[in-house]
Amino acid sequence: MKKRVLGVLLTALMSMSLLIGCGPADTGNPPDDGDGAATTGSSNAGGGKKVAVAMPTQSSERWINDGSNMKEKLEKLGYEVDLQYAEDDVQAQVSQIENMIASGADCLVIAAIDSSALVNVEQQAKEQGIPIIAYDRLLMDTDAVSYYATFDNKGVGTAIGKYIEESKDLKKASEAGESYTIEFFMGSPDDNNAVMLYDGLMEVLKPYLDDGTLVCKSGRTSFEETCILRWSQETAQQNCENYLTGFYAKDKLDICATAFDGFAYGCKAALEGAGYKVGKDWPLITGQDAELMATKNIIAGSQTMSVYKDTRLLADKCVTMVQAVLEGSEPEINDKEQYNNGKITVPSYLCTPVAVDKDNYKEIIVDGGYYTEEQLKAD
Repeated sequence: MKKRVLGVLLTALMSMSLLIGCGPADTGNPPDDGDGAATTGSSNAGGGKKVAVAMPTQSSERWINDGSNMKEKLEKLGYEVDLQYAEDDVQAQVSQIENMIASGADCLVIAAIDSSALVNVEQQAKEQGIPIIAYDRLLMDTDAVSYYATFDNKGVGTAIGKYIEESKDLKKASEAGESYTIEFFMGSPDDNNAVMLYDGLMEVLKPYLDDGTLVCKSGRTSFEETCILRWSQETAQQNCENYLTGFYAKDKLDICATAFDGFAYGCKAALEGAGYKVGKDWPLITGQDAELMATKNIIAGSQTMSVYKDTRLLADKCVTMVQAVLEGSEPEINDKEQYNNGKITVPSYLCTPVAVDKDNYKEIIVDGGYYTEEQLKAD
């Protein structure tokens, strides 16, 4: 009954986000007459202006989708698009952005690998009057950034924390003096989103760590102790293997609180190597991005949940920002307080993330047109 109520609440949240957030979720690829930003102008609206999009890597399905969605929408508006991926090489991204500036970009969209390395090149763009929009990852320590398009990153952590709280009924367990073991796998220390996710997660879970309802046998609960550089799946797997060997030889690990689907894959491999069985002693495993593989794993029971972030909607919102700054108007903003980058508070638009699991993935992901049933069939 609890899962059914949770599913209803999550579906309601999704519906609310679509009304106040980024647009309709029942769209797949944009229709021929456009959607979101594409309805505001003709195919010639871009006037030949060039938009340069710097993405971090193609190693994650999520970033591939972000880049292709944005390119398609911008080109439909008549903009020339220079889309490049740096494959998590910080210096490569610096060089790519330098070349984008030199080749006459009219606007830069940047999803940073390590924003601290981009301060100088961002200043170059500012001096040449090129507006910068930070995409999904906040650009730190610069006043050159104009706007920020992202999901509610603290809300992602809160969604993960509340899912753990409700699924394990931690309030009841606390009252009964019961406990669950938990280990944490948090995001990259050079990504501000990872810090905000951790903060949202711990707002929910810290009281249960403090009263002993949640027991972290490794003792690693701070962000500094649990963060994983560059969101590395391999490091997450190695960490999980070390925890299982060092702290869970006799006790079972009940919860893997991970901040990313890639971490969930790493934990899955480590657990299988340690002899855990799905459906028997398998832990609750969280994730983020609702990647295709993660959604298949949720259906199969080897991952419990993920936080769904419809990249079509985020791309839509970023495209409207690009169009606004290039046309000299103000884009829609819904947050002017949370995202201080050390220099300025960046005007932002936050899309709403939604927790998905085996009970609600069809309604949210399949009915929303993100994946088809055919795509989700096991290989």
